[in-house]
Amino acid sequence: MLSLDATRQALSIKQFCNQFGLGKDRFYEEVRLGRLRAIKVGHRTLILRADAERWLASLPTLDLAAAS
Repeated sequence: MLSLDATRQALSIKQFCNQFGLGKDRFYEEVRLGRLRAIKVGHRTLILRADAERWLASLPTLDLAAAS
């Protein structure tokens, strides 16, 4: 069971999308592809901050030299 302290360490879908500049479609695609973990607490879908940070760290870096 998730503790109250853990829910404070979580983001709603809207909060996550706003913080990381994603749309909901992209959010659900990341979850569907297994790149981002989301949890259910009752009817709410939450993303733990640790999972959001892990997702962010896993993103590829932009290599401008290769893009030219």
